[in-house]
Amino acid sequence: MKLTVIGCGYLGATHAACMAELGHDVLGVDTDADKVARLKVGDTPFFEPGLSDVLRRNLSAGRLQFTTDVREAAAFASVHFLGVGTPQQRRGYGVDLGYVEAAVDALTPLLRGDHLVIGKSTVPVGTAAALAQRMAVLTAPGSRIELAWSPEFLREGFAVEDTLEPDRLVLGTDPDTAESTAEQIVTEIYCDILSTGVPFIRTDWATAELVKVSANAFLATKISFINAVSEICEAVGADVSTLADAIGHDKRIGRRFLNAGLGFGGGCLPKDIRGFIARADEVGATQSLRFLREVDAINTRRRTAMVDLVAHACGGDVLGANIAVLGAAFKPESDDVRDSPALNVAGQLALRGASVTVFDPKASQNSQRMYPMLAYATSAAEACEQADAVVVATEWAEFVHMAPEEISDVVRGRVIIDGRRCLDPQTWRDAGWRYHAIGGPMRATAVPQQSPQRSRPTSSQVTGDIASRTR
Repeated sequence: MKLTVIGCGYLGATHAACMAELGHDVLGVDTDADKVARLKVGDTPFFEPGLSDVLRRNLSAGRLQFTTDVREAAAFASVHFLGVGTPQQRRGYGVDLGYVEAAVDALTPLLRGDHLVIGKSTVPVGTAAALAQRMAVLTAPGSRIELAWSPEFLREGFAVEDTLEPDRLVLGTDPDTAESTAEQIVTEIYCDILSTGVPFIRTDWATAELVKVSANAFLATKISFINAVSEICEAVGADVSTLADAIGHDKRIGRRFLNAGLGFGGGCLPKDIRGFIARADEVGATQSLRFLREVDAINTRRRTAMVDLVAHACGGDVLGANIAVLGAAFKPESDDVRDSPALNVAGQLALRGASVTVFDPKASQNSQRMYPMLAYATSAAEACEQADAVVVATEWAEFVHMAPEEISDVVRGRVIIDGRRCLDPQTWRDAGWRYHAIGGPMRATAVPQQSPQRSRPTSSQVTGDIASRTR
């Protein structure tokens, strides 16, 4: 089939490439000329494992093209996916639908004949109904445009796999339309995927819109639950990892996403639960999602708790300390630093007077644009040079499997703080390190090594140092 994908950011570019991988002829459309130019030559504007190979393979095969001209999209195909961004509003918890509305406004008047528009973006419930009314006004005489909603369920780091091998497909259509062709068309688009037995859930607009935000809200709640329990563990000296193992054996609960640590971040979970709260308020269901405010608050508290733990590990405060922060992306296998707990912790440490050096395998460039006041290294060993403490803030495999000997000779103090509870504590203790982990007791776990005494600069000296690095 011939398909277009409107919006070629993380969601849209991935979807376009994967639809071409399924054998369809795909035209991706975006208003960002630089982004389109990069995609045309097979250069992804973001890091996503496996996507570059899929992109280049289908460009070479002639099944995938990109353009900035929405008129080309209108003439190219009769099926159009909407994959534009839906960020949080600058003021308030609500979702900014400006990009979705702009895409609909640009495309709809150009369409002639019968067309199907399929929304992929994460939107508040009621958006499809409002867009359908908007499209009805803009549709050319004699043309028929149907709107359906099929939310994406992509995990950063697994987006290609989640598109080509999804755990379910959801399609929402207008409950008041008896002549829908959306199901037939979507079945044809995904015929190879559906033939493997992937569940295909057919429903109405509102339910389809709620599926994605409900899934993210549940996941966020599970993560924040174990982090709330970890706060109790810290207070009483209990081991939250063992606790999570124990309750995870209950099949009703499961062990996945019960890892205590710095919590969630990125461009989806925080934004989606806040947008869900805002929409509940708007429809008069304020009480129903009040608990999500605490979910959000717990998640945010862990970042400050991590900074406090680092200060404790450094003898009470971090003023004048050299701190290595390993990880800046909000999760491994991603270069996304939006609302990243790791980068937030690094920034807070700098504000408390620490000299912070960050290393991330993929996200350093994005981090530097957001936090230019921090120092950045090109390797973990370089970041750890003369460090008084090492913070593991993102669980990249190279940090999880890093041997203490790799950095023992370059640090000034053998102190490691595990923000993801991803390291083997005994390995680091046996190597003579003091090991601390968020969600554990606030006490040293090995006899402290003697390290050179660091001089304590004044607050004005620290402020001047940060300012000079910013320039």
